[in-house]
Order: sequence, then C-alpha cells, then structure tokens
Amino acid sequence: ACWKTYVGRAERDQSRRLAINMLGLGLSSANHHDDALVVKEATLAIMRRLGDSEDNMLAVQSNLANTYEVLGQYERALQMRQEAYSGRVRLNGEEHAQTLRAADNYALSLLKLRRFEEAKRLLRKVAPVARRVLGKDHELTLSLREDLCHAMLDEDSAADEKREALEMLKDTAGAMRRVLGPDHPDTVHAQTRLESYVEKYRESV
Repeated sequence: ACWKTYVGRAERDQSRRLAINMLGLGLSSANHHDDALVVKEATLAIMRRLGDSEDNMLAVQSNLANTYEVLGQYERALQMRQEAYSGRVRLNGEEHAQTLRAADNYALSLLKLRRFEEAKRLLRKVAPVARRVLGKDHELTLSLREDLCHAMLDEDSAADEKREALEMLKDTAGAMRRVLGPDHPDTVHAQTRLESYVEKYRESV
C-alpha cells in the first residue's frame, strides 16, 4: 500500500510503522540511499521511543548500518554494527546464529577501517564458536575464517602469523570450492584474495 495511506496515523499504529520500514527498504533497493538513511534513522528513533522489541530494533540497526556503509560513513556503520553485535549477545547468547552473523558484520566493518588487531580479537573469539555450533563447513563458519585470514595478513603482522593465515586461507578456499561450488561468489572472492596474498608475500613469507 502507498505510504500516504498511513502518514496521518499515530506513531503507535502498527501498519504505519511497517509502512515506514518498508519505505526505507524500498528506497535502498532503488539506490536512493540518502533518502533511505533519513527514513531508517527515523524508524529506529520511533522504535526506541515506543519501546519496540529488541529483536526488531536490532534488525533495523543492521539495515541502517548497511546504508551508512553504502554512503561511506564507515565510523557510523561500525558503531551500529558494534551495538547490533552486543545486542545480539544479550538477547540471543554468544552461540546463536544471528549473534555470529552480527559478529561477522562487525568484523567486516573493522576490516574496512583497517582496525586489524580488533578484528583479530573478535574473530579469534567467534570463529571457533561457529565451527563448534554450526559445523566446520557452514557458510558462516567459512566466512568468519576468511575474514580472520584477512586480518592476520595485514602488513604489520609477523611472518609466522602470515604463514599461518595463508595456510588457513588455502584450506578455507578449498572448503568453499567443495561446499559452495567453484563459481559461488564467496569462493571466487576467497580464491582471488588467496592468489593476491600469495603474490604479495612471495618473497617475505
């Protein structure tokens, strides 16, 4: 239904709240990210004011972080990812799949800002949890392992840490080819990253 149908209704009206949320998502899909940002920030503010469920607010925070990243506002995205991860830990516990997904998103924001040590600490904590809870070949487990390799292959890392990360990345890329298929975007990304790092550190590791 058209947003204008609900604009005059009270903030607490459930249909109005659903409509404004869908408006934000639709604007993002249409690449109107500046407009989407305004709507998503308003959505989150309304939810906080009305005491909406934490689960709903965490979902909106995740969508808002995506928009911040698209607009190049990486620090604000990081703050939102951190809040979303902490919220998921409180709500669902450290072993829940949604918590692990939030941790992966948080780690990616850290990596975008080249905060490699923080990313390593987070990923070394959550990657073993994902392996134990979801299994070693789960897509999220593999994603966390690849992200950890990326953090460990920072230029400031020690040579032995880089060697460990290269071996781990080889194993991870191989597992992705086997589990996801050679043409899956995650597999292609991991293989491309592996080849780039092997070339980069050919003489030094």
